Amino acid sequence: MKRTQIIYLLVAIAMVTITCKETYTPPDTNINTNWLVVEGNINTGNDSTIIKLSRTVKLTASTAIKPELNATLTIESNTNNNYTLTQKGNGVYYTVPLALDPNKQYRLRIRTSDNKQYLSDYVVPKVTPAIDEVTWKADDASLKIYNNTHDATGKARYYKWDFSETYQFISAVSSSWKSDGKQIVARNFPADDITTCWKTVESTTIGLGSSVKLTQDVIKDNLLTTVPSSEEKVSYKYSILVKQYALNKDAFEFWERLKKNTEQLGSIFDAQPSMLQSNIHNVTTPTEPVIGYLSACNVTTKRIFVSASELPSIYSRPRYSCPLDTFYFRNPNTRANDVTDILIPKFAIPAAEYTHPETGAVIGYTGQRGNCIDCTLRGSNKRPAFWQ
Repeated sequence: MKRTQIIYLLVAIAMVTITCKETYTPPDTNINTNWLVVEGNINTGNDSTIIKLSRTVKLTASTAIKPELNATLTIESNTNNNYTLTQKGNGVYYTVPLALDPNKQYRLRIRTSDNKQYLSDYVVPKVTPAIDEVTWKADDASLKIYNNTHDATGKARYYKWDFSETYQFISAVSSSWKSDGKQIVARNFPADDITTCWKTVESTTIGLGSSVKLTQDVIKDNLLTTVPSSEEKVSYKYSILVKQYALNKDAFEFWERLKKNTEQLGSIFDAQPSMLQSNIHNVTTPTEPVIGYLSACNVTTKRIFVSASELPSIYSRPRYSCPLDTFYFRNPNTRANDVTDILIPKFAIPAAEYTHPETGAVIGYTGQRGNCIDCTLRGSNKRPAFWQ
């Protein structure tokens, strides 16, 4: 179940009083509330502000994400400075780095294409300290990623983290040949390489931490994520970019409730659904809820790399078996070119030349279909600029 659908269900449930002594009738989850979902943070530092808008959808809907298109978004300061966001597509809006004054207050104004207006409360920016380090530990079962941070001023206290994972993977079978539509020709490397690829995935969990109960503002060995040793992510080389945000108390409590509602439900002993109090409001229709919480802070980051050679040997084991088929362009008996109707492009991607066992003449190609050879079906063969 996608996050937007989960949020919709939990908010609907939370609007019903739940007691142990009364019969509980679940709400009609097919009601199309179409509430606005706002995801993002006003970045006061030297990086872009990115805001994503979407709408809640019914649990029975065929589409999990419904982006909000053609809206107008403006960041407003309490000293009447305005910054308009640019629409990137698919409900994503952004600005170039603004380097905003952390001593001012900011809010977000949204005007949708149907002329409805939404406005957040003014928020006081927080200063996010640097990430001290990102570390890892591995055993035969999994790779665990941790982070450490501290704020010497003692003002941060509430933290949120998300991350991007990028990993290199290699096809089970390499290919030195391709089809130009009429014949098999040699690949032009590196442009035609479909053996080595990279893939980036964004975190789907909510990472939170607080030092409020500590005498010092220190976060030590916070577990960010766990990668099972069986996953392809850690077969060759893995990288994680950690992003850190300092929150105020209200924002932290919002994300804490959302985390409990979306990640810790499953039994009567887990946290029960609770109402999510947003600081974003529908000005046009004040009674309509808005999903999301707007914060303002600079974002600090740190990236690390982990190679399979640094991990237990179980991490680099083969992930799948892809036996090759043989496709002839010459009849192996008559050596005549009389089987052109089964040219390899119709069935598979050519991998290597296949030679006659007696004469050594090339009479065909070995090949296989899909993911066994072509890594670009699942990732990109363009090496990331940050890759080491």
